[in-house]
Amino acid sequence: MKRTILTDIEGTTSSIAFVKDVLFPYARRALPAFVRRHGDEPQVRKWLDAAALDIGGVSSDECIVEVLQQWIDQDRKHTALKALQGMIWRAGYEGADFHAHVYPDAAQALRQWHAAGHPLYVYSSGSVPAQRLFFAHTEAGDLTPLFSGYFDTEVGGKREAQSYRNILAAIGREPGEVLFLSDVVEELDAAREAGLDTVLLDRPQDYPQPRTGEAAHGHRRVTSFAEIQPAA
Repeated sequence: MKRTILTDIEGTTSSIAFVKDVLFPYARRALPAFVRRHGDEPQVRKWLDAAALDIGGVSSDECIVEVLQQWIDQDRKHTALKALQGMIWRAGYEGADFHAHVYPDAAQALRQWHAAGHPLYVYSSGSVPAQRLFFAHTEAGDLTPLFSGYFDTEVGGKREAQSYRNILAAIGREPGEVLFLSDVVEELDAAREAGLDTVLLDRPQDYPQPRTGEAAHGHRRVTSFAEIQPAA
């Protein structure tokens, strides 16, 4: 079987600026009205209550929204926040308020790897529904047919080796059969600890100061998907 490729999104397949400058502000603006309209729906209530527990049992939706907006500003990787953001972004994608940015070299490589028989998976801090929406509405078209599955922080934090072991168990692959792509060195460190092969995406558009030498922590560094040749 061909080598499996597991990829991050932000800073890897897609620009950090799109997430920070388009998606986050959209969710922040839309959050109060979204909670007012949908706060009693079970799937929304589930995540509002989960956030409230971490806040300290806050009962007011207005207070929860304020804290969630603070978390957006802090780019906090909280599963409840990511789930709610994904629900909000759905309206934006489906209304064509924006299309997801994907680097042309990433779209081309993903299509080539899929055609060559490499199973492709996504692991991102964004919720799985948000990941599906993202790749269904990219500037390069619908890329969801390329992927065999998606993982978010419900399998664990991206800087924890056990999370990658959980993914390996879910997809039924051995560590050396999987190549993980990310722009975050600490995520790659955790994946390597779990036995995966790793590649650091160090795109000049996202990281003007190149991360070379010790800054790369020994991970192979590339600036484009075009430089990656996954072994069989």
